[in-house]
Amino acid sequence: MGRGGVLGGRTVAVALGGGGARGLAHISVLQALDEMGVRPVALAGTSIGAIIGAAYAAGFSGAELRAHTEAILKNRIGLARKLLYARARGRKRLLAGVAHPFLIDGERFLAAFWPAGMPERFEDLDIPMMVVATDFRRRAEAVFSKGPLRPAVAGSMSIPGVVRAAKSAEGWLVDGGLVNPLPYDHLVGRADIVVAVNVSGNLGVESDSRAPSVFQTIIVASQILMNSISSRMIEDNPPDVLIAPAVHQYLALDLFNASRIFAAGDACRAALRDGLLQAAERLENQRLD
Repeated sequence: MGRGGVLGGRTVAVALGGGGARGLAHISVLQALDEMGVRPVALAGTSIGAIIGAAYAAGFSGAELRAHTEAILKNRIGLARKLLYARARGRKRLLAGVAHPFLIDGERFLAAFWPAGMPERFEDLDIPMMVVATDFRRRAEAVFSKGPLRPAVAGSMSIPGVVRAAKSAEGWLVDGGLVNPLPYDHLVGRADIVVAVNVSGNLGVESDSRAPSVFQTIIVASQILMNSISSRMIEDNPPDVLIAPAVHQYLALDLFNASRIFAAGDACRAALRDGLLQAAERLENQRLD
C-alpha cells in the first residue's frame, strides 16, 4: 500500500489532534499506517499530536514509539522521576495569591519523554511537519513549520493550568487545542488524501457521579472545548478520512490506562484501511468522470 500500492500512487497526509493521554492512540494509528506501507508526505499536530507527530516525522516508526512509550510507563519510579524533572522551576502561580502545586515545563517534558536523537529544528525532520499552538498575546493561532522545534511543540502542549506557557521567538505560546485541536485544514492541498485522527473526546457519558475536583475541572473543560471545536470543523468541512478512537472516558493525564488507549487505536485499523481505500477510489472515479 502507498505510492505504488493499492492506493494507486495517491499521497497521504496525517493530522494528529490534541487530547492529552488519549493521544497515545495516535501511535497505534501511525503503527497501522507503517504496516500498510503508507508513508505520509506531510504531518500536522496539536498538543499530544504535535509531540507524537514530531517524533514520527523525525524518523521513529510507530512500533518504535509504542515500545518507547510502554517502556517509560512500565517503570513507575522512572516515570515519577521524569515528571519531577519536567516540573517547572521557580514559584509559579495559577491565580493571584494561589501557588500552583505542580506545573510542567514543556521543553523539560520533551527532553525527558521524547526518544533520544530528536532533531532541534523542523528543517531536520524526515517528513514535513506543522505544529499548531496559540499565540497568547495575539489570542490567535500560530503555525510553525520551520525554525526551532522544541519551543513550538512545548507551546502546542501548554494546557492551561497544567503546562506553563512556552517562550518562542514569536512570543508566548499556549495550547494549540484552544484554537485548532484537529489541524487537518493545514494539510489541504499537500496530499491527495488527508487523514485526521480525533482524540479530543468523542461522544460518551462519564459513569463517575462524584463532584469533579478543581484539577479535573480544568482538564475536562479544556477537553470539552477541543471536542466542540473539532465537531464543528468536521461538520463544516470533513477530512477525507476521519479516525476517532473510543477514548472519551480517559482524562488528559490518564497515562496508566495507556494499554487501553493503545487498544482503542488498534481497534481503528479496519476503519483506517477502509477509509484510505474509499478515498482513493473516489479520487479515481473523479479522474475518470
